[in-house]
Amino acid sequence: MLPTNTHILFPEFEYHAPTTIYEATELLAQYGDDARIMAGGTDLLVQMKMERREPSHIISLQRIHALHAISQNGDIAIGAATSIRALFQHLSNLPPSTFRLTALAEACNWFSTVQIMYMATLGGNLCNASPAADTAPCLLVYDASVTLKSKTNERVVPLTDFFLAPGKTVLRAEELLTHIQIPRPAPNTGSGFIKISRVAADISQVCAAVKIVREGNVVRDARIALGSVAPTPFRAVNAKTALVGETFTPELAERIGKIAAQEIQPIDDVRATREYRQRVAAVIVRDALLKAWERSLS
Repeated sequence: MLPTNTHILFPEFEYHAPTTIYEATELLAQYGDDARIMAGGTDLLVQMKMERREPSHIISLQRIHALHAISQNGDIAIGAATSIRALFQHLSNLPPSTFRLTALAEACNWFSTVQIMYMATLGGNLCNASPAADTAPCLLVYDASVTLKSKTNERVVPLTDFFLAPGKTVLRAEELLTHIQIPRPAPNTGSGFIKISRVAADISQVCAAVKIVREGNVVRDARIALGSVAPTPFRAVNAKTALVGETFTPELAERIGKIAAQEIQPIDDVRATREYRQRVAAVIVRDALLKAWERSLS
């Protein structure tokens, strides 16, 4: 066997460039497990160069314009092939009268290098099902759902039910993730995202997103989600329960951060120790809560 050369692709494959969602689902129905979807290719091509994946068919989404669109009529619908950079620019340029997804914009802005931001896509970040996916905690706190479409069927799945394990989702071989839907946030909503990593371009050691809906000085509703601290990105339910209905104070934020840190299942790996992740999770949840609370006034 030849040694791996990460500069070339060894496996032979057939390249498909459909122009409609239906054409893409037809190809998936035809080739099934022998095919792989390529949106930005920032993960798939690396795995192919390292000979971890050897698909016989590559189905590119680049020419399907419907998958690159962002619509905002009440709720927001984001095409799965929208690049991280395009999404960041869209969210950053919204007029003040339009609701803002601040946590998601922050996650996009902290997403690896500029080159990767221009190529990587929102749908790809979710479908890779990495526990460290930066956008996943933000979408979880926004109660997002995903549309999964096959040649003959379409289903909408809450993002809370989408991730099964590292690298594994509910997405079937014949299905394509087409859109991510986010319901319009309630008035007086604030959100924030914080990521800790070894260097700016690295995947996170720990990341957290928070959404708060305030009513005066009381937390009327909230969501807290974390990444890189469990087999999948997840919402901290106990922390949320302890937060809602309480008068917000810095001391409360500190306590909620500690509760969230008790819900995680971190591991030791090359990026961080279990103990480090446990301690940092409490701190960044607290800080994200403080940011979200301040933003809920605007």
